[in-house]
Amino acid sequence: MLARTMVRDATAGVAIAETPEDLTAFLKPGCAAAIWRRQPAPGFQNWIDTLDPTRLPQGRIILRPHAVTMAVTELCDIAKTPAGPEREQLVGDIGALADIFAGLIQASYLRLRLQPVTSNTCRKFHIDAITARLVCTYRGQGTQYGISSAGQDPTRIFSVATGAPILLRGTRWPATPATGLLHRSPPIEGTGETRLVLVLDAVDRMEDAI
Repeated sequence: MLARTMVRDATAGVAIAETPEDLTAFLKPGCAAAIWRRQPAPGFQNWIDTLDPTRLPQGRIILRPHAVTMAVTELCDIAKTPAGPEREQLVGDIGALADIFAGLIQASYLRLRLQPVTSNTCRKFHIDAITARLVCTYRGQGTQYGISSAGQDPTRIFSVATGAPILLRGTRWPATPATGLLHRSPPIEGTGETRLVLVLDAVDRMEDAI
C-alpha cells in the first residue's frame, strides 16, 4: 500500500478521508465526492514517473472485483512493465482500491479502465452518466474539480494529488438536490506529459454495462 498523508480541502460537498474506512462519508447525504488523501511512496513515484510510456499498462474490461488483481497483472505482462517491487505495488494497490470501492458501493461488477493519457481527454467540466466512479492518477496531474454555479464552469478549481483516489457521484446516483460538483481531466496536450489514470465504475449487472 502506498504511503498517505492527510491534507485539508475547502470545497463544500467533498469529504476528505485519512483512512479507507473514512471513505464511508461518501455515502452520506450532500457528499458529492470523497478523496483519500495520501502521498505516493517516493521510490514508487520515481519509478512510475521515469518509466517508458510504452511500458505503462493499459486496458478496458468489465469484471468481478476479486478478478482485478489478476487482470492488471496480465495488462502489465502485455505492456512488458518491468517486474519488481514497484510493479507489485501498482498491481496490489489497484486491486485494493477495487475491493474498497466495490465494497463501499456494493457493486457486483466493475468497469476498469487503465489508460496512459497525453491529450486533453475529457477537458470540459462535467458529471458522468454513471452511479459512482473512482479515479486515481498514478502518474502526472490529478483530476480537477470545482462547484458549478448556474451551469457555468467552476470559478475555483481544485486538483486531486497524484496517487490520491477520488470517489465521484454520477447522474444516476439516487440523491437530490444536485451538488453542482463538476470535474475534468487536466489540460496537458502539447506539454509532453504522460499521465497514467485508473478509472473504476460501479456496475450492478453485466447487461447494464453494455
